[in-house]
Amino acid sequence: MKKLVLTGAAGRLGSYLREPLSKLCNELVSSDIVAHTGSLYDGERYVQADLADLAAIEALTEGADMIVHFGAIGDEAEFDAILQSNIVGAYNIWEAAHRNNVRRVVYASSIHAVGMYPKNEYIGTDVPHRPDTYYGLAKCFAEDLARMYWEKRGIEAVCLRILSCAKVSNARAVGSWLSYDDLVQLVTRSIDTPITGFTIAYGVSNNDRTPVDTSSASFLGYRPNDNAEQFAAEMFAQDGPLDPSDAGHMCHGGPFASVPLGKSGQAALKIEDDRKKN
Repeated sequence: MKKLVLTGAAGRLGSYLREPLSKLCNELVSSDIVAHTGSLYDGERYVQADLADLAAIEALTEGADMIVHFGAIGDEAEFDAILQSNIVGAYNIWEAAHRNNVRRVVYASSIHAVGMYPKNEYIGTDVPHRPDTYYGLAKCFAEDLARMYWEKRGIEAVCLRILSCAKVSNARAVGSWLSYDDLVQLVTRSIDTPITGFTIAYGVSNNDRTPVDTSSASFLGYRPNDNAEQFAAEMFAQDGPLDPSDAGHMCHGGPFASVPLGKSGQAALKIEDDRKKN
C-alpha cells in the first residue's frame, strides 16, 4: 500500500502498532492529539490532529488506502467528553474515509459494546449490543456507523472488539487477555485480507478460558499464539474469591459493568502503562 493512517499513535496500543504498520506501506501517517510521539520509524511521519475536527481528519486521511482507527478516549468518562472524541470522532473518520475514497477502516472497538452480558454466557459477534458505559455506547455507535457506511457507501470495516490488551494483572484477564504480539497479528490480518466487507472480530488471545466465540472472523487468518493460562494460579490467588453478585466480577465488561456512568473503569484494572519505546 502507498499510505496507511494510524490514529491513537501516542497511546499504549498505538505504540505497539507503529513499527509493524510502517512495514506494510510506503508511508505511515501516525496521528494523535498530542504534539509529538518522539522518534519515528522509517517511512513514518507524525501529524497532530483532533478527532473532533472533520477538516483536520479529512486532510490527514487524504490519499490513504486504509485507516487504522485506535484514537479517542480509552476509558469511561463524562458523556460530553465521550461525545466529542469517541462519537463525533468516529463519524469524522468514516466521513473523511468516504470523501477521500479510503477502502477500509480497521477500528478498535471493545468488549464494552456488549459488556453487560454475564461471563457465563459464551457470546458471539451476533449478540445485540449491551453496552456497560458511555464508552461502550460509543463503541456501539461506531460499529453501527461502520455497517451503515459499508452498506450505503461501500467502505469496508473490521471492528475489533478488544477484550483486555495489557499485561495480565487480574483474574478477569486470564480469559480476556490479548497479548501485544497477537494484537499486531490481528491488525495485520485485518489489513492484508483481500476482502472483508463489514466484519466484527473479537480481539483476544488463545486463552483456555476465553469467554467469547471467535470463529465468525476466522476467514481473516487470525490465529492467536499466546495463552493467559500461565498466569491463572497467580492471578486467582492474588484476587481471591470473587463475588458473583458483583457485576464487575460477573459481566464481560469487568469493572466497567459496575462503575457509575462517567467514572473510570480502568482504575480498578491495575493496567501498567508499558508503552513501547522506539
